[in-house]
Amino acid sequence: MPPDMACDELALRLHQGLSRQLAARGPVRTVETHISRLLLVGDDAYKFKKPLALGFLDFSSLAARRHFCEEELRLNRRTAPQIYLEVLPVLGPVDAPRLGRAGDAAHAQAALDWVLHMRRFDDRQVFDRLDEQAALSPARIDRLAQVLAGFHLRLQAEAAPAPEPHPGRTDRVGHWARDNLQALLSLPGGEPWHAALQALQRWTLDGFERLRPLMARRLAAGRVRECHGDLHLGNLVLIEDEPVLFDAIEFNPELRWIDVVADLSFPFMDLLSRGHEALAWRLVSAWFEHTGDHEGAALLAWAAAYRALVRAKVALIQAGQLGGEARHEALGKVRAGITLAQRLARRPAPRLVIVWGLSGTGKSTVAQQVVQALGALRLRSDVERKRLFGLQPSQRPAPAGQPGVGADQLYAPEATRRTYDRLEALASTVLAAGLSVVIDAACLRRAERDALRSLARTAGAEVLLLQCRAPVEALRQRLQARERRGDDASDAGVAVLERQLGFIEPPCAAEGPAVVALDTDVAPGLLPGRVREVLDAAFGPLEA
Repeated sequence: MPPDMACDELALRLHQGLSRQLAARGPVRTVETHISRLLLVGDDAYKFKKPLALGFLDFSSLAARRHFCEEELRLNRRTAPQIYLEVLPVLGPVDAPRLGRAGDAAHAQAALDWVLHMRRFDDRQVFDRLDEQAALSPARIDRLAQVLAGFHLRLQAEAAPAPEPHPGRTDRVGHWARDNLQALLSLPGGEPWHAALQALQRWTLDGFERLRPLMARRLAAGRVRECHGDLHLGNLVLIEDEPVLFDAIEFNPELRWIDVVADLSFPFMDLLSRGHEALAWRLVSAWFEHTGDHEGAALLAWAAAYRALVRAKVALIQAGQLGGEARHEALGKVRAGITLAQRLARRPAPRLVIVWGLSGTGKSTVAQQVVQALGALRLRSDVERKRLFGLQPSQRPAPAGQPGVGADQLYAPEATRRTYDRLEALASTVLAAGLSVVIDAACLRRAERDALRSLARTAGAEVLLLQCRAPVEALRQRLQARERRGDDASDAGVAVLERQLGFIEPPCAAEGPAVVALDTDVAPGLLPGRVREVLDAAFGPLEA
């Protein structure tokens, strides 16, 4: 019978023995976390579970370690099959072990331990390292939003059955939030923040009760899926310039069976914590645009604040184990996490910005700048129009006489009416969630703008009508260039522009001071500053 590896001292001997065997391939580096031990050699990594039993996990038995190695493989091959390769038995003797074969029954029977075989990647391409190199570009954030949205949409489409009882049931969400705050209030060293934490505790619990019906509806609708669960920037890596998600939570299903918006809230929080307000809002706005799951916007701030407070708790635990400068640094992380949670709990009143104008005036570019400066979600008429017809943003109308949705159907007056109705409904949903909205739509008719202004009044939101303008010849050139690229959701070309020039209704006195014109025929580098000036003048200095 194999010796019992439940003792970490014996497990360490086994791991050190395997390290000596692997040294025949080249230098071996050992990396330890509080629950794992990794052996790195050449292009390979071998990850062991330490034989531990903690409150939130239990790796103490051989069977458990095998199970959780297999779970880690299963979960991460969904997003990173090029990293996660196989689970292997480790055969004896303890001081001279060797790797067995995957799927070999005799080797499985004789296994002393189990190890996850992984392919190594370039650590410099992990997103937290990219941040240190100032290499988190808007384009990379846009692609990350696409990858995350695709992952979450696939999870919902596959609709794999959840274990019973459901690990993501609503009462467990409340449990984890309450438990985290109680721990923060009881841990030594947290006394300076008790008043702030008590206020956050009230906000968290009140928010949970307010959001509970929405959480329950989303659970029933399949929005609670087996997600990643730990999507901070240290678990995202670029491989061949594509964002790859790795190191999903395997040890506790309640921490990964979560609402897809809760999964999104982790990178959102992490970007905010690093001072990347613009990129954080760019990420979440793009995610909602890709998924169309705007109902979930109400969960974003609450879930992100929870993530920030979990980070504060971990830092407070670390501070209690450290001294000197390291303790001071850990306490700084506690303060930062609590401060971020307070900011998320005190979001400014929502605003509605309507970015409108002729085709080619740069509405989408300006709207993106407003999203980043204001901290908002963008609603694009081009995207929502196509969503109504089951089309992807980049899909073009079917040619006349061909199967599919043609331009005559997609751009019929009834389709336009439905599109603006949808924009109004989505804007109402997001404003009610306490988040600002940027409408990116032509809105050339006064009635279209009036309907959106009325919506803002009903929601108690400040409103700004930001008209994008440029010389007509410049618009023609832009539209011709966009048609050649074929990379935008808009199908509008020069012919559409010529028609628009015949029916655009300019702002009237009734629209009043809420209308501001922005000349977009400027160098691209000047546009963000111009947008910021307009927003500051309309709303006062912005916090986000």
